[in-house]
Amino acid sequence: MAAQPSKTENFSASPEEIPKAERAAQLLVVRLSAMGDVAMMVPVLRMVTVTYPNLKITVLTRAFFAPVLKDIHNVEVFEADIKGLHSGIFGLYRLAKDLRNLGINAVADLHNVLRSKVLKFLFYFYEIPVKQIDKGRAEKKLLTSEKNKVFKQLKSTHQRYADVFAELGYPIDLINHQYPPKQKLSQKISEITGTNFLKWVGVAPFAQHDSKVYPLDLMEEVLDKLNQSGKQKIFLFGGGKSETKKLEALAFKFENVISIAGKLKFEEELALISNLDVMLSMDSGNAHLAAMYGVPVIALWGVTHPYAGFKAFDQPMENCILPDLQKFPKIPTSVYGNVVPEGYEDVMRSIPPEKVVEKIKAPQPPKGE
Repeated sequence: MAAQPSKTENFSASPEEIPKAERAAQLLVVRLSAMGDVAMMVPVLRMVTVTYPNLKITVLTRAFFAPVLKDIHNVEVFEADIKGLHSGIFGLYRLAKDLRNLGINAVADLHNVLRSKVLKFLFYFYEIPVKQIDKGRAEKKLLTSEKNKVFKQLKSTHQRYADVFAELGYPIDLINHQYPPKQKLSQKISEITGTNFLKWVGVAPFAQHDSKVYPLDLMEEVLDKLNQSGKQKIFLFGGGKSETKKLEALAFKFENVISIAGKLKFEEELALISNLDVMLSMDSGNAHLAAMYGVPVIALWGVTHPYAGFKAFDQPMENCILPDLQKFPKIPTSVYGNVVPEGYEDVMRSIPPEKVVEKIKAPQPPKGE
């Protein structure tokens, strides 16, 4: 049985301060979804593997997310087939057994949902210790409450991830994080982007909930102003038939705007994102994908707020553009954007396109740079 790690409050402790018996040699990290949450793991995993170079990590997640993690030293992906082979209680039992056979001796559950809780129960019988993320549900409830709102900055999701590793005996200091170099662009990507000396701007105008999406007519104004300047080349990111159709229609109107939707594989999109000069995104996964490469991210917020802890990694608050909070004092109304009070349907219309363009032209770099 692996030694039970002791909790530590010193998250910036050096490896020498942690007894070797309290460090697992093979660690399982559980994060099944979603894309933004998986991307937020990346800087944390980088620091864990740099701080503990002999540690091997297996990440349990969806196959689609594997490219997000592919360049992290000593990290492998175990594909979770949650709709097929690993569905249901018997599928999770098979999954737990297969994972045990990898030789893991500790688990960092960064998801803390029903499936991962079942896995925790099964790992108990294998005598494999599991530590789970504290999502801070109580304080998030106070932050999003309409009455008696406690409006303050909560712990970031990145630090909540780091706390789990600390509980397992692997404290890290995210301040020491370093970004990887830009990825090399393939010939296919270069054929789409072309060769020029313009500033490359990524624009990801969609999100899971409409309450976090900048109105399309205002986004068109932003693109028009950027296009007229002649100093930026804009790449539109999105997926699915509906989004692809909308993005193609937008790109058709402007000389320096190209829709990437449906033209590249996910891994190729990541390579392009790593080469951007700035990304304009909603409170969505694309903000976190760009941030993990150190790309400045201008984030537009709707009924959600950075205080909930989902601001893109290392990005200064100056890059966050919020609605008029005096006019809409109930913000944030929810953590994920799924609660929209009456009269809050169009909060993002209080963000003028001119302000968005101004931020894109002069973004603040990540704080660590």
